[in-house]
Amino acid sequence: MTPASPTFPFSAVLFDLDGTIADSAPGITATLAHALAELGYPVPSPAELLTWVGPPLPDNFTKHYGLTGDALVHAMHVYRSRYLAQGALDSRPFPGMPDLLKRVHEAGIPTSTATSKPEGPATLMLDHYGLTQYLDIITGASEDEVRSAKADVVEEALRRLRERGVDLSRVVLVGDRHHDVEGAAVHGVPTIFAQWGYGSVDEQAGAIAVVASPEELADVLGLPPVTTPSPATASSPS
Repeated sequence: MTPASPTFPFSAVLFDLDGTIADSAPGITATLAHALAELGYPVPSPAELLTWVGPPLPDNFTKHYGLTGDALVHAMHVYRSRYLAQGALDSRPFPGMPDLLKRVHEAGIPTSTATSKPEGPATLMLDHYGLTQYLDIITGASEDEVRSAKADVVEEALRRLRERGVDLSRVVLVGDRHHDVEGAAVHGVPTIFAQWGYGSVDEQAGAIAVVASPEELADVLGLPPVTTPSPATASSPS
């Protein structure tokens, strides 16, 4: 793999998925509400369910309902079965993010996702929206979610990039929750915080930059400006 030009401030970029590349909350929260009702647990309000988006799902089941062991495995099965059948594609890329990913790819900056969503549904979503072509690697939680903590996912993304010979001296993660900031920091990776996601203002603490739009993100990543071709001058009839 050709390393990114030294003119760019970062040698590789890791992207969170839910809340950063895609607005996937509708599919996740609807699936959660269905799964919790099927399991016989009280269903939180839509606002409370939104806080579940981003962190590893097993952690939320344990935190909110005390589920561990076989009970946790069963809850995850109920959720995943419904999500893969109906929820995964109930999402959309945030406006401007497909173009941003394309510009990063065309600039030659190596990329990987770093999502706590398992790689199966993550790939399904990215394929559906035609975004896989702009990412060098898709890294997420393992299918059994043993690897799901953000720090573990970042570690795996870095390992895969390293295997490809990518320069890891100036890696950055783009994310929208404090889990992104904290998980990347474990490996000395700074975070650019995406305001359009699901995180609160308090969760921005520790980020090296906060961006309000993909265009602002493009500036922080040092991407060249988009140039609009001038309209062709019409020839006068002879």
